[in-house]
Amino acid sequence: MGDSSLVIYIISDSIGETAEQVARASISQFNSKNYEIRRFPYINDESQILEILKEASNEKAVIVFTIVISNLRETLIQQADNLKIPCIDIMTPIMQSMENVLEVSAKKEPGLIRKLDERYFKKVEAIEFAVKYDDGKDPRGLKQADIILTGISRTSKTPLSMYLAHKNLKVANVPLVPEVSPPKELFEVSSKKIIGLTTNPMKLIEIRQERLRALGLKNEANYASMQRILEELDYAEEIMKRIGCPIIDVSSKAVEETAGIILEIFRDMGHEFFNGK
Repeated sequence: MGDSSLVIYIISDSIGETAEQVARASISQFNSKNYEIRRFPYINDESQILEILKEASNEKAVIVFTIVISNLRETLIQQADNLKIPCIDIMTPIMQSMENVLEVSAKKEPGLIRKLDERYFKKVEAIEFAVKYDDGKDPRGLKQADIILTGISRTSKTPLSMYLAHKNLKVANVPLVPEVSPPKELFEVSSKKIIGLTTNPMKLIEIRQERLRALGLKNEANYASMQRILEELDYAEEIMKRIGCPIIDVSSKAVEETAGIILEIFRDMGHEFFNGK
């Protein structure tokens, strides 16, 4: 077998990407092109290991593996040793060192890093969704949203959308303004995924006056007048009652507190998006 090419067997109880990257990095140190990499992912049975080893025993082979399930790892090491096939365990030495330092046992659950990656990308997707469908920019997003927030200006719709996005939830929000009819999609989706936000008029007038000062505008603007605020609140309440959605008063609540109430409401309704999120 001296002139035959090296076959690197990648065996994993997950996807096997880590072991393959290590193998490729290692073989690159030899300036050799006379090799082949074969990856065997999601190995979960001893019979699969025996089958792979039978094939490897007929070739100039090296096995590189990431298996955290103890009985499978032991079978692979023992049988490879019997067949005199070099067998490299990527994960165990590192995990053992970390166990010693952290003084806790590893979970030994396959594919955890992939699950973490999936959660990360779901979070990114949710944040992008919140930005795209903020402030009623595109009502088509309402049907794709996990949660829809609606209310008048300065009722924390955007901060709540972003906070909930970090919980991997797709949130759209719709402003309610008396002069503008709400999008028809707001009445077409289930009221069970809509939350109405309201606030105390005195609190709201303070917030809006502060907003005007920050913009260098006078407090007398209609936006911050009590008459205007009461008109908007009445209009919003009418729309929310028409929808039949829960209504939360955000006037004395931090964003985190309001988000907690929203999540509790949805949890009580048994929404499926809580599974795995």
